[in-house]
Amino acid sequence: MAVQSVVRGPGLGTLRRNPSAVLLAAQLLSILAYPFLDSSTAGRAAIGVFGLVVVAAALWAVRSTPALTWVALLLGGPAMVLTVLEATSPDNHAVVLVSALFHAPFYFFISYGMIRYVFADERVSSDEIYATGAAFTVVAWGFAYVYAAAQVVWPGSFTGSGGVGDRSWFELLFLSFTTLTSTGLSDVTPVLGHARSLSMVEQVTGVFYIAFVVARMVALTVARRRPEDAT
Repeated sequence: MAVQSVVRGPGLGTLRRNPSAVLLAAQLLSILAYPFLDSSTAGRAAIGVFGLVVVAAALWAVRSTPALTWVALLLGGPAMVLTVLEATSPDNHAVVLVSALFHAPFYFFISYGMIRYVFADERVSSDEIYATGAAFTVVAWGFAYVYAAAQVVWPGSFTGSGGVGDRSWFELLFLSFTTLTSTGLSDVTPVLGHARSLSMVEQVTGVFYIAFVVARMVALTVARRRPEDAT
């Protein structure tokens, strides 16, 4: 028993010290799992569970930041319920719209909290490094929900390999990641004015994120290593 506690303790302690790593892992796992689960009702229910895990991980991560946890809870609570409803009724436009109206501000607020966390001091911790990656993916999640709301409000906002029409959540997430990273690899394209304007805002957001957040993390890491190198 003593050996087990010694083995388990550091692992759990590492997770507690790095909640942003848990959020990042949950997001990446849900991305990898989605293609296996989307084709059936049971699979979509499992996707809903994955979504709950992501939301819960986001709430846990933001708890360690200077952001207001109660704001995240007010948005994240309904988001959890709507995650399940959207997974079981993906074609219900009212559910999709209301879900997007809660999820988008929730994820943007989580990213705001993580960026404040990264900028809070002059020391780069391991969790702040994970927070830099997690905040970036959280922004992509938020814009995907913005796109989901856009195609409900303005039908035909996006086109893809299957022609003009409603794009699936995973397609919109793919579009969001390719737009935020400026890779331009997506086969989903905004075709209406409102959708294109939202896409341009996300492109600018991605550029500013790299310019300010990532550049600051690199600068702090270099500045910390210089005194070590001098000794």
